[in-house]
Amino acid sequence: MHKDLLRLARAERSVRIHLACCLAAAVVAGLLVLVQAELLAGVLSGRFAVVVLLPLALVVACRGLLGWAQGVLAGRAATALKSALRRLLLGRVEGLGPAYRSGELVTLAGRGLDALDPYLTGYLPSVAVAGVVPLAVVVRLFVADLATAVIVVLTLPLIPIFGALVGWTTKTVTERQWRALARLGGHFLDVVRGLPTLRAFGRARYQASVIREVAEAHRAATMRTLRVAFLSSLVLELVASLSLALVAVPVGLRLLSGSLDLRTALLVLLLAPEAYLPLRAMGTRFHAAMEGVAAADEAFAVINPPQEAGQETPSAGAATGTGKAPSARSAEKAGAAGRAAPAGGPPEIRLEDVTVRYPGREETALDGVSLVIRPGERVAIVGPSGAGKSTLLHLLLGFVTPSEGRVLADGTDLAGLDLDAWRRRLAFVPQRPHLFATSVADNIALGSAAGPDEIRAAAEAARVAEFAGALPQGYDTPLGERGANLSAGQRQRVALARAFCRPAAQVLLLDEPTARLDGRSEAAIVAATRRLAEGRTAIIVAHRPAMIDLADRVVRLDGGVLVPPVPVQGGEAR
Repeated sequence: MHKDLLRLARAERSVRIHLACCLAAAVVAGLLVLVQAELLAGVLSGRFAVVVLLPLALVVACRGLLGWAQGVLAGRAATALKSALRRLLLGRVEGLGPAYRSGELVTLAGRGLDALDPYLTGYLPSVAVAGVVPLAVVVRLFVADLATAVIVVLTLPLIPIFGALVGWTTKTVTERQWRALARLGGHFLDVVRGLPTLRAFGRARYQASVIREVAEAHRAATMRTLRVAFLSSLVLELVASLSLALVAVPVGLRLLSGSLDLRTALLVLLLAPEAYLPLRAMGTRFHAAMEGVAAADEAFAVINPPQEAGQETPSAGAATGTGKAPSARSAEKAGAAGRAAPAGGPPEIRLEDVTVRYPGREETALDGVSLVIRPGERVAIVGPSGAGKSTLLHLLLGFVTPSEGRVLADGTDLAGLDLDAWRRRLAFVPQRPHLFATSVADNIALGSAAGPDEIRAAAEAARVAEFAGALPQGYDTPLGERGANLSAGQRQRVALARAFCRPAAQVLLLDEPTARLDGRSEAAIVAATRRLAEGRTAIIVAHRPAMIDLADRVVRLDGGVLVPPVPVQGGEAR
């Protein structure tokens, strides 16, 4: 049983009620098997009159009604629990940063949590039935026929024993299948998002081959999982069939010899399969539920990350608002008063032997990087794709924390700073800025309290005014999601205008702002960036020479490691 899921189910009132009613309906329907067997054995043996067929029909109808109610209640419990889990999961998105790939998050929140249905609607009710019905059947068999009851008691444990042995293998292969699916979904989404860039650099065909390899790995993992599931079903059915044979053969022989009456024999033959059936059903549904359990494990690993020293993980009740414990965000703000506040003025930024490993990945994104950036210095970070350039920016933004080493701002470790106050000193322009479905002015003012005059001044500085005036409603023109009705260069200028709307920012972080732009748009962005970087510490991730020329110094990364500088004209190291 998944402890975190059950804890969340208890914290959610609607889930708790529906799940309790579902389990009760399943158990009552299972216990009605005893009544059904008693009546049917009595009618077939002639002990009861034919009129008993009416209550027998009522019992069968009640079982059918309870089965229907169980399905409805289980479906509602599953829907409510998945909604609560998605709410918790998506509530953590703000704090995840880039350490968790968005494609994997989408796969987890969608397909992954939907796979919980077999666990909630099938496995949990079967566990409740398996815990009650076999015991009740064994007690009734002890009363009816001691020899049969002994055989059942001796053979009944074989099913959970074999089921557990196979279940360990099933859990392992299912987790591999889920990881393959998460990788496939995450990689595919990332490729779709970056398709324009891939086509521009002629890497689209290569990524198609990578997707084929990932899809093949998922197919192989799925086939291994199905193979184990089918073999385990064969094992459970074989054990149950042999156990029933051990019951049926002696009963038949005793019935022929006259040492057992017909009604008892019928009752035993009707009840004995019902002792094994719940355990067989539980084993079968266990395999169907394992993908959802693997997804739930990963979801709770995201919701409740491993505790760090001096930090507490919020409870499920607190996260859902049903408990009294503060949420993670509230706890962070409450503890901010005890953290050091960053000093004013452009800071000195120092990386000391910094190593970064993203969760679930063996290779390092940065490996032993040491770097000093002086106050007001403009540094260009260059290197091939995957060299760790964006990771370095994410370290400064506080999105990721070093696995080893530390990042200092004016001699203070970022781990000890109030991150909200630190981020107010930063202006970040990503490679693909996200524009929201609101007006141009609101997109420029995002994250600041800028007024209309300040917005227009920022737009002029970032050269947004060149195209904003031609829009139907000027700065009040609503944009499509992700700025669908703007060009790539126009979207990048809006992102730069956001940075101009942060006059208090002393550190400028730019992640390839001219990637995917034509020459005219690039020239506009470079000119605006030169003005924006004046009087600030600027760290620019760049490939284009025009952006690199803005820097006082060039730092090269390759494979997460700093590459020694190369002398150029005039003796300057770049």
